[in-house]
Amino acid sequence: QLVESGGGSVQAGGSLRLSCAASGYTYSSNCMAWFRQVPGKEREGGAAIYRHGDFTYYADSVKGRFTISRDNTKSILNFELQMDNLEPEDTAMYYCAAGFWFGDRTEVLTDRVYKVWGQGTQVTVS
Repeated sequence: QLVESGGGSVQAGGSLRLSCAASGYTYSSNCMAWFRQVPGKEREGGAAIYRHGDFTYYADSVKGRFTISRDNTKSILNFELQMDNLEPEDTAMYYCAAGFWFGDRTEVLTDRVYKVWGQGTQVTVS
């Protein structure tokens, strides 16, 4: 199970930090990501991080403003999304996800890689 925290409301230009705690962690997952969804639109992948190594990947819409990181040192895997210079267009429900990625960069921000999802946390930028 994945549990998100850290959502909220912020003014444009501000920052928020989202956290995701993985309990009952599935050892077959090697990649974690943050997605977001606005009502009436498809879920959009924002950022992904490989569990082993330094590989990260960002959607163009968030590149340079968002930073994904992970902490492998604890018994419970945690990963975070630092969001800076937020824009009203970033308003959405944000979901963390974990899955197994086979290395194709065209797939790393698609739903089909991720089998475990959090319940979502709302981010509102005004």
